[in-house]
Amino acid sequence: MSAARRILVFGGIALALWGMAYGLWYAAFAEHQALDGIGLSLSSAFSSAAERQSAPVEAALARYRETKYVYDRQVDVHSHWIGLATLLVVLGLALDHLAWSERTQRSLAWALLAGAVLFPLGVLLETVDRGTGPRVVAVLGSGLLVVALAAFALGFARKRPASR
Repeated sequence: MSAARRILVFGGIALALWGMAYGLWYAAFAEHQALDGIGLSLSSAFSSAAERQSAPVEAALARYRETKYVYDRQVDVHSHWIGLATLLVVLGLALDHLAWSERTQRSLAWALLAGAVLFPLGVLLETVDRGTGPRVVAVLGSGLLVVALAAFALGFARKRPASR
Protein backbone atom coordinates (compact mmCIF):
# COMPACT_ATOMS: atom_id res chain seq x y z
CA MET A 1 0.00 0.00 0.00
CA SER A 2 1.42 3.36 -1.03
CA ALA A 3 2.09 6.11 1.48
CA ALA A 4 -0.56 8.34 -0.11
CA ARG A 5 -3.16 5.57 0.16
CA ARG A 6 -2.28 4.98 3.83
CA ILE A 7 -2.60 8.70 4.56
CA LEU A 8 -6.00 8.92 2.88
CA VAL A 9 -7.54 5.65 4.07
CA PHE A 10 -6.24 5.57 7.64
CA GLY A 11 -6.49 9.35 8.02
CA GLY A 12 -10.07 9.19 6.72
CA ILE A 13 -10.99 6.37 9.11
CA ALA A 14 -9.44 8.26 12.04
CA LEU A 15 -11.26 11.44 11.04
CA ALA A 16 -14.58 9.56 10.72
CA LEU A 17 -14.12 8.07 14.19
CA TRP A 18 -13.26 11.53 15.53
CA GLY A 19 -16.36 13.05 13.90
CA MET A 20 -18.61 10.28 15.24
CA ALA A 21 -17.13 10.58 18.74
CA TYR A 22 -17.65 14.34 18.63
CA GLY A 23 -21.23 13.86 17.43
CA LEU A 24 -21.91 11.35 20.21
CA TRP A 25 -20.50 13.71 22.82
CA TYR A 26 -22.53 16.61 21.42
CA ALA A 27 -25.77 14.61 21.28
CA ALA A 28 -25.30 13.26 24.81
CA PHE A 29 -24.08 16.35 26.63
CA ALA A 30 -24.80 19.56 24.73
CA GLU A 31 -27.52 19.27 22.09
CA HIS A 32 -30.50 19.07 24.45
CA GLN A 33 -29.36 22.17 26.32
CA ALA A 34 -28.95 24.04 23.04
CA LEU A 35 -32.40 23.01 21.83
CA ASP A 36 -33.91 23.98 25.19
CA GLY A 37 -32.21 27.38 24.89
CA ILE A 38 -33.56 27.86 21.36
CA GLY A 39 -37.10 26.96 22.44
CA LEU A 40 -36.95 29.11 25.57
CA SER A 41 -35.69 32.17 23.72
CA LEU A 42 -38.42 31.86 21.07
CA SER A 43 -41.08 31.32 23.73
CA SER A 44 -39.86 34.41 25.59
CA ALA A 45 -39.85 36.44 22.38
CA PHE A 46 -43.42 35.44 21.51
CA SER A 47 -44.67 36.08 25.06
CA SER A 48 -43.04 39.49 25.17
CA ALA A 49 -44.38 40.33 21.72
CA ALA A 50 -47.89 39.40 22.86
CA GLU A 51 -47.45 41.79 25.77
CA ARG A 52 -46.12 44.47 23.38
CA GLN A 53 -42.76 44.73 25.18
CA SER A 54 -40.17 45.40 22.50
CA ALA A 55 -36.99 45.40 24.62
CA PRO A 56 -37.49 41.84 25.96
CA VAL A 57 -38.41 40.68 22.43
CA GLU A 58 -35.12 42.01 21.07
CA ALA A 59 -33.13 40.46 23.93
CA ALA A 60 -34.84 37.08 23.46
CA LEU A 61 -34.27 37.14 19.70
CA ALA A 62 -30.60 38.02 20.26
CA ARG A 63 -30.30 34.98 22.58
CA TYR A 64 -32.02 32.87 19.91
CA ARG A 65 -29.62 34.04 17.18
CA GLU A 66 -26.57 33.31 19.34
CA THR A 67 -27.79 29.89 20.47
CA LYS A 68 -28.85 28.91 16.94
CA TYR A 69 -25.51 30.11 15.52
CA VAL A 70 -23.57 27.86 17.90
CA TYR A 71 -25.99 24.94 17.44
CA ASP A 72 -25.76 25.05 13.63
CA ARG A 73 -21.99 25.10 13.66
CA GLN A 74 -21.75 22.25 16.17
CA VAL A 75 -23.94 20.06 13.97
CA ASP A 76 -22.14 21.18 10.78
CA VAL A 77 -18.72 20.34 12.23
CA HIS A 78 -19.78 16.79 13.12
CA SER A 79 -21.27 16.12 9.69
CA HIS A 80 -18.43 17.79 7.75
CA TRP A 81 -15.74 15.78 9.54
CA ILE A 82 -17.55 12.54 8.71
CA GLY A 83 -18.37 13.55 5.12
CA LEU A 84 -14.81 14.67 4.41
CA ALA A 85 -13.50 11.49 6.02
CA THR A 86 -15.63 9.45 3.64
CA LEU A 87 -14.26 11.43 0.71
CA LEU A 88 -10.68 10.76 1.87
CA VAL A 89 -11.29 7.01 2.04
CA VAL A 90 -12.93 6.92 -1.41
CA LEU A 91 -10.09 8.92 -2.97
CA GLY A 92 -7.59 6.65 -1.25
CA LEU A 93 -9.23 3.62 -2.83
CA ALA A 94 -9.23 5.27 -6.28
CA LEU A 95 -5.60 6.37 -6.09
CA ASP A 96 -4.47 3.87 -8.76
CA HIS A 97 -6.27 5.96 -11.38
CA LEU A 98 -4.49 9.20 -10.44
CA ALA A 99 -1.91 10.28 -13.03
CA TRP A 100 0.52 11.94 -10.62
CA SER A 101 3.84 10.77 -9.23
CA GLU A 102 3.96 9.04 -5.86
CA ARG A 103 5.51 12.14 -4.30
CA THR A 104 2.75 14.40 -5.68
CA GLN A 105 0.09 11.93 -4.54
CA ARG A 106 1.57 11.93 -1.04
CA SER A 107 1.63 15.76 -0.94
CA LEU A 108 -1.99 15.92 -2.14
CA ALA A 109 -3.02 13.32 0.43
CA TRP A 110 -1.47 15.36 3.25
CA ALA A 111 -3.11 18.54 1.93
CA LEU A 112 -6.52 16.84 1.79
CA LEU A 113 -6.17 15.41 5.28
CA ALA A 114 -5.02 18.74 6.71
CA GLY A 115 -7.86 20.59 4.99
CA ALA A 116 -10.42 18.02 6.17
CA VAL A 117 -9.28 18.55 9.75
CA LEU A 118 -8.73 22.32 9.68
CA PHE A 119 -11.87 23.49 7.88
CA PRO A 120 -14.39 22.07 10.40
CA LEU A 121 -12.03 22.86 13.29
CA GLY A 122 -11.99 26.53 12.27
CA VAL A 123 -15.79 26.53 12.11
CA LEU A 124 -15.93 24.95 15.57
CA LEU A 125 -13.51 27.54 16.96
CA GLU A 126 -15.81 30.29 15.65
CA THR A 127 -18.36 29.26 18.30
CA VAL A 128 -16.01 30.39 21.07
CA ASP A 129 -14.09 33.17 19.32
CA ARG A 130 -15.57 35.33 16.57
CA GLY A 131 -12.19 36.85 15.81
CA THR A 132 -9.95 36.51 12.82
CA GLY A 133 -8.01 33.45 14.04
CA PRO A 134 -10.78 30.85 13.67
CA ARG A 135 -11.79 32.30 10.32
CA VAL A 136 -8.21 32.02 9.07
CA VAL A 137 -8.12 28.37 10.16
CA ALA A 138 -11.42 27.64 8.36
CA VAL A 139 -10.37 29.49 5.20
CA LEU A 140 -6.95 27.81 5.18
CA GLY A 141 -8.60 24.41 5.57
CA SER A 142 -11.16 25.04 2.85
CA GLY A 143 -8.46 26.44 0.56
CA LEU A 144 -6.36 23.30 1.02
CA LEU A 145 -9.41 21.19 0.19
CA VAL A 146 -10.27 23.15 -2.95
CA VAL A 147 -6.73 23.15 -4.32
CA ALA A 148 -6.09 19.48 -3.50
CA LEU A 149 -9.45 18.37 -4.89
CA ALA A 150 -8.82 20.34 -8.09
CA ALA A 151 -5.43 18.63 -8.41
CA PHE A 152 -7.10 15.26 -7.84
CA ALA A 153 -9.68 16.02 -10.54
CA LEU A 154 -6.94 17.04 -12.95
CA GLY A 155 -4.98 13.91 -12.09
CA PHE A 156 -8.00 11.71 -12.74
CA ALA A 157 -8.64 13.50 -16.06
CA ARG A 158 -5.05 13.16 -17.28
CA LYS A 159 -3.98 10.08 -19.13
CA ARG A 160 -1.93 7.84 -16.88
CA PRO A 161 1.48 7.00 -18.37
CA ALA A 162 1.84 3.38 -19.50
CA SER A 163 3.64 1.28 -16.87
CA ARG A 164 6.77 -0.55 -17.89
